[in-house]
Amino acid sequence: MRLWVLGSGSSGNAVLIETERTRILIDAGFAPRVLKKRLAVAGVAPESIEAVVVTHEHTDHIKGVRSASRKWGWTVVCTAGTRMMCPDWSELRTILTPCRSTVVIGDFEIQTVPVSHDANEPIAVIVTSIAEGARAGIVYDLGHVTEGVSRALDKLDMLVIESNHDEGMLRTGPYPPSLQARIRGKFGHLSNRDAARAVSQTMHSGLNNIVLAHLSEKNNTPRTALSTVGDSLRHARFRGRLTAAAQDSVVGPICVGAEARAAIAPIQLALGI
Repeated sequence: MRLWVLGSGSSGNAVLIETERTRILIDAGFAPRVLKKRLAVAGVAPESIEAVVVTHEHTDHIKGVRSASRKWGWTVVCTAGTRMMCPDWSELRTILTPCRSTVVIGDFEIQTVPVSHDANEPIAVIVTSIAEGARAGIVYDLGHVTEGVSRALDKLDMLVIESNHDEGMLRTGPYPPSLQARIRGKFGHLSNRDAARAVSQTMHSGLNNIVLAHLSEKNNTPRTALSTVGDSLRHARFRGRLTAAAQDSVVGPICVGAEARAAIAPIQLALGI
């Protein structure tokens, strides 16, 4: 199983997961022309994608969903709460899933997990390759890690997790107090320290790749996020690869199994090597 982060941040988010038989996207927060260009970096034709799993209805996660799904025939997988917020999806082929459920798409078992965010029925996604047993978690846009999310992160091979802001940079940055409060709140976004705590709690010997996602361009830097989370992982004796996703470039492939040695990224911190 291979994973590519096609871009992650406040301007757009999309994650590609593929096996030899099946390709899916988690979110499509870029216009179709951008998605096609980013997919080309991974050597993937948009028409070969079976489905897009939508975590919630905010624009940076759904910008390309309607146009791309109509153009390339993708099935949309989302909660009823998310679908209700997107009335222009009426003509799209859609699978509605409860916020705590499992859906099978081709070679993938897709587990949905409710998260705390200021959206209508938002979810995190755990994707398991039925053939290989490899497990990847995509967990971003959440104000705090609930017990349900923590349980879902058990025994992952790959984890894409939000590391949105540095608390000090947010406090002294350009955002007004009301927006700062929203970001810090229980329905906002995870800080670097929150991400560090979450990955330390889910650590096990099989977790080989962690990608920090949805970094704020105003209140964080890749170096700061990598440093904060990396310090925590060293104490947890992590022996894999820690990478910061970028807004405007592709990170990947991140692999498990025989291909696990092939990983490229514009910014990375390899620990314990």
